[in-house]
Amino acid sequence: MELQQMRYVVAVAETANFTRAAERCRVVQSALSHQIARLERELGARLFDRTSRQVKLTPAGEAFLPAARQALDAAERARAEVAAASGELRGRLAIGTIPTVTAVDLPNALKSFHVRHPQVRITLRVGASDELVEQVRQGTMDLAFLGLPPNVQPKGVRGRALARGELVAVMAPGHPLADEADVDLHRLSNEVFVDFPAGTAARAQSDEAFAAAGVSRAVAFEIANADLLARMVRLGLGIGMMPAAFVPQLADLHVVELRDPPTRVEHLIWSRLRPSPAAAAFLDALDIPADRISEGRSPHEARANR
Repeated sequence: MELQQMRYVVAVAETANFTRAAERCRVVQSALSHQIARLERELGARLFDRTSRQVKLTPAGEAFLPAARQALDAAERARAEVAAASGELRGRLAIGTIPTVTAVDLPNALKSFHVRHPQVRITLRVGASDELVEQVRQGTMDLAFLGLPPNVQPKGVRGRALARGELVAVMAPGHPLADEADVDLHRLSNEVFVDFPAGTAARAQSDEAFAAAGVSRAVAFEIANADLLARMVRLGLGIGMMPAAFVPQLADLHVVELRDPPTRVEHLIWSRLRPSPAAAAFLDALDIPADRISEGRSPHEARANR
């Protein structure tokens, strides 16, 4: 079994198409198909069901894929470790983030890191906090920025709390509540809401606050994209709940502070295993050296005790 064959399997699984997988791997399709067929004969099982309309993993393929990804990641990690030992930082840095991160100026942090370490291949994926935790836990993501309710701690990973902030109500300028200095959750409960999807940490922050206040609300629109959510609010389709530190990025929305507002904590997490050289360098650039800060201490406390 060769790493190249595993790479081909992962590419087909992620693109659901042999032609696109071959283009990604920069080989002709016949060569990619031949190598996958050869691997299937070696394993004694088909990895893909192929029809004229779709390509999907078989149960054997579903079982094979995580191990293939781990093998490829291990090989890339080994190459990166050798390069780091020679004083060269390279390899992959896969970062995940919620769409409303504010504790770190992530675009500028990525730009500075890229300028300093141009041989590192950086990828960024936006997603929900619970999905990002699982990806870091599985090793498909090196680091992730999360937003969680104060009573929730990410499990199975290492991490640091970066910032804590309150949520505010955002609404179209002409909304009847737009002239209020502040409102309570009981009064807001009569409004129609635009919010993040049910079951996500971003939604839980608001849901738990309304439940604690003993009131319910109607969420008519569930949207994962913060910019689209803001646009729906801007058009008067409902009001939203957003982190106060994030709303200055949203033009033409009126902000109303809340009494007993929901709060969230932003976290940066990484694997329990030793970070890759690229991940360790990124943490160090953020002044969060993973190898020198003990669990349960904030970056500020760690810096004070150096």
